[in-house]
Amino acid sequence: MTKEQTAEVEEEAQPASEYQSPVHEPRKRPMVHPSAQAPLPKDYVFTFFDPNDPACLEILLDPRTTIPELFAIIRQWVPQVQHKIDLIGNEILKRGCHVNDRDGLTDMTLLHYSCKAGAHGVGDPAAALRLSNQLISLGADVSLRSRWTNMNAVHYAAYFDVPELIRILLKASKPRVLNSTCSDFHHGTALHIAASNLCLGSVQCLLEHGANPTVRNDKGQGPAEVVPDPMDMTLDKAEAAMVAKELKQLLLDSVPLSCNLPRATLLNYDNIPGNLMLTSIGLKLGDRVVLDDMKTGTLRFCGTTEFASGQWVGVELDEPEGKNDGSVGGVRYFICPPKLGIFAPVSKIAKAVELAPSSVTSTPKTPRMDFSRVTGKNKKEKKEIMEREKALRKKSMSVASLDPDGVKVELGDQVLVAGVKQGIIRYYGKTDFAPGYWFGVELENPTGKHDGSVFGVRYFNCMPKYGVFAPPSRVQRCSPNNTLLPPPLPPPQRIYCSPPLNVHLSFVLSSGCCCQNYSSEPPPP
Repeated sequence: MTKEQTAEVEEEAQPASEYQSPVHEPRKRPMVHPSAQAPLPKDYVFTFFDPNDPACLEILLDPRTTIPELFAIIRQWVPQVQHKIDLIGNEILKRGCHVNDRDGLTDMTLLHYSCKAGAHGVGDPAAALRLSNQLISLGADVSLRSRWTNMNAVHYAAYFDVPELIRILLKASKPRVLNSTCSDFHHGTALHIAASNLCLGSVQCLLEHGANPTVRNDKGQGPAEVVPDPMDMTLDKAEAAMVAKELKQLLLDSVPLSCNLPRATLLNYDNIPGNLMLTSIGLKLGDRVVLDDMKTGTLRFCGTTEFASGQWVGVELDEPEGKNDGSVGGVRYFICPPKLGIFAPVSKIAKAVELAPSSVTSTPKTPRMDFSRVTGKNKKEKKEIMEREKALRKKSMSVASLDPDGVKVELGDQVLVAGVKQGIIRYYGKTDFAPGYWFGVELENPTGKHDGSVFGVRYFNCMPKYGVFAPPSRVQRCSPNNTLLPPPLPPPQRIYCSPPLNVHLSFVLSSGCCCQNYSSEPPPP
């Protein structure tokens, strides 16, 4: 197909390559241009196009250079190209390109590319702003989306943190564009996109123009909840950690209160000394504690932090399942080996209560045998070992005393785990994955985490996703009709600081009384 033939094709979304004279009237309907290779001068030593090079500039200004070839040049993510986005875009328009034409490889329009070229560093916001103003004056549609990324121009500007472009895009678009969602970001808005990329300038600009901070994505997250956790950042990212803290607070403060009380009258625990907070809940530094996600460790810190508002505790874990060495964002709160430190809201910890073996009224638990480590045995020997292990288990613990009142839980009993999940006791004893005594429960529904084995060690058998482990403090025996038997087990010694007011989540998070766990670490089995 020749260039002259393809110039006659005007069907939307039908690939075509064409050259039109600069004096040719622009087409009335947009089209999709086919993919092409970026032209380069003969014997050129570089692999990318550089408009500052005289030979490259000659190609750029040559009327024989086609629109698809110019789109191919724009696709090159190098400063030499992106800083000249206005020059290249103008050359495309001079060849009769419709303002809403698309690149066949990326399905992006010139406005999309212009927003991308505004990225600080690789791009040039000033050049991008010049081209965007020109495109909008020619009637560019701000709401158009790339079919590959489902992003519109505002999404691109938010992603690449170009608040200068966001302002003119929102001014030229319909109101619905401001809070439009994008499927590639779990149907989050531009505010979600900017927050997840720590684009502080874009978040401020979007909020100034009325972006809704309460919209939730498909995961049920608001913009504040997609901000990266500062505790996940290494020491060399202290600046990013500070941006994350400021960004999260900005988004939380922008969420309207659900009551009419002024913020000044709402409770705030930031100024309470850490030692008083611990004393009020019966804890002190050095105590053994258990976190909500079953991790156990030693309490090393309690107080306010630089990475988030409210009262936080620092725990040195027993196993390397943490996120730091006691420091976050370049600020040290306590000292421990790497990967053993973790921070959590005060409401997420409880005093660890380990049951001594003497509290078990049954015969001592026979040590488990790990068959994964048995080597050099023939099938007959392995079978004998497994049968012997099975017989020993039948003779093992029949009843465990869980509290002074004598409430008994036996293997096979119906129980309630954490007050929510129902299941049957299949195991009780010590484990390799955490200190203390644990119950292994086969749940009624597939809401568990394993099939009775953890890290290659089998404790009991059940179907995948039906097994879960829980400490005795979180297990309650049920009667045959699934009602809890009195007296109930002693609950974990945790506090609930939430004020008795119907306040919005923004206050609860900012006051340090939250029950929200910011840790992205998967809980132990």
